[in-house]
Amino acid sequence: MLDGTAAQIFERVPNTENCQMPVARPRAEIFREGCEKMANTKTKRKTVEYSRYGYFFIAPFFIVFAIFQLWPLIYTMGLAFCENYTDTMFNMEVGPYFNGLANFKTVFVGNDGRLFNTYTFQSLWNTIIMWLMNFLPQILLALILAVWFTDTRVKLKAQGAYKILTFMPNIITAATISVLFYKLFDFPNGPINQVLTSWGVLSQPYNFFLSKWATRGIVSFINFWMWYGNTMIVLTAGVLGISPSLFEAARVDGASSWQIFKSVTLPMLRPIMLFTLVNSAIGGLQMYDIPKLLTTSGYGDPDYTTRTMTMYIRDLAFTGSKQMGKAAAASLILFVVTLFFSLVLFYIMRDKDAIKEKKAIKAAQKARKGAK
Repeated sequence: MLDGTAAQIFERVPNTENCQMPVARPRAEIFREGCEKMANTKTKRKTVEYSRYGYFFIAPFFIVFAIFQLWPLIYTMGLAFCENYTDTMFNMEVGPYFNGLANFKTVFVGNDGRLFNTYTFQSLWNTIIMWLMNFLPQILLALILAVWFTDTRVKLKAQGAYKILTFMPNIITAATISVLFYKLFDFPNGPINQVLTSWGVLSQPYNFFLSKWATRGIVSFINFWMWYGNTMIVLTAGVLGISPSLFEAARVDGASSWQIFKSVTLPMLRPIMLFTLVNSAIGGLQMYDIPKLLTTSGYGDPDYTTRTMTMYIRDLAFTGSKQMGKAAAASLILFVVTLFFSLVLFYIMRDKDAIKEKKAIKAAQKARKGAK
């Protein structure tokens, strides 16, 4: 047994291992452990949780989004099922009164009873045509330039100057560019008419703005010219984000430039390409400023063949009888079409290898469960 002096230094602590007798521990060790626990407790109390302050920084975006985007979207969805217009005779607003699917009936069915034979779908068709006419060459040229500027074999000089020149049209306002091209293709004394007649291409001046396909082509070219530089900059940033070791390994294996582009650049560029394609689809289907400012009347000359969906929605909502309900229904049609094109692009640009790998993993897991 311990004497009195030893009892003051040691403390008997229960030891539950193997039901042995209690083991004596020095009090100094116990005191040190107590101090460490107190220090840890104080440290935890002094720790400040800064993570919650991040919500204050992102709150302005969500507040603005809720007020100016989410609420108008919800209100538009509700208004699409209501009759709401202005009586031009008495200058008095009528509604909104719930009328079910009446607005959608006028959007889908024409006066002659034929499906899709309406101004809404004529405007939607115009929009899709002009979007595709500038979208396809825009993506193609931007991708070629992005790969060309980032190719280490080419070693192009003055790359910065070329990038600035290609991006310059994007910083010029749409109104300025519309006036410029309207004067270039003016009839009969515009520079384009003068050059083509002097070269013998045209026997006499041609009024481009009376031809629907010529006007659509001019609108599409302006949008292509304005936005291909912006798309090229985004794709260039995406190519530069690819690890150079992948290109070096491909060159060591003897891959050609086309093989590197097809097997390395395009697969690794898929997320940036998806972002670019979806953004282009959303912006193209909401085309408004160029066709509105370029045509003489501003209503989609000639014969409404360049009137886009947003132009038609604006005319419905803010001119004449101000048919807000029909304009809201047309807006929902545009929303659904935009969503459809976006989902198609997501499906086309999906990572097939990753999907196959996930399916293989799930199949292996099911096989293991079945074996058990």
